[in-house]
Amino acid sequence: MDRERIEGLFAPFGPVAVKRMFGGGHGIWVHGFHIALEQDGDIYLKADATTASLFEAAGSTPFVYETSKKSVTVSYWRLVDSAFEDEDELRKWANLALAAAQRAQMKKPKKRAGKQDGG
Repeated sequence: MDRERIEGLFAPFGPVAVKRMFGGGHGIWVHGFHIALEQDGDIYLKADATTASLFEAAGSTPFVYETSKKSVTVSYWRLVDSAFEDEDELRKWANLALAAAQRAQMKKPKKRAGKQDGG
């Protein structure tokens, strides 16, 4: 899937940034939050412990990639097919992904602005 199609898909949700990622895929940011990725034409949305079961119940599957030693499953789930045709459906899933990304950001430790002089 090309950058323009991805931007068009997510444009109704606000400012969209699409950046090249590993293996020719794309990272997708909305309102500054990494909510999705695209790999081989499939869109995967951010999920967490609160939302993963909703994706699973809808028949979605998680994003899995292979390393030289193992398969790695990450917290992104495939966008359900009906969301490509129905903007309300897409909005529902994208909002779940945005909420998961916001929760993940809140859990990250704050970066220190700089070293203080112990003087």
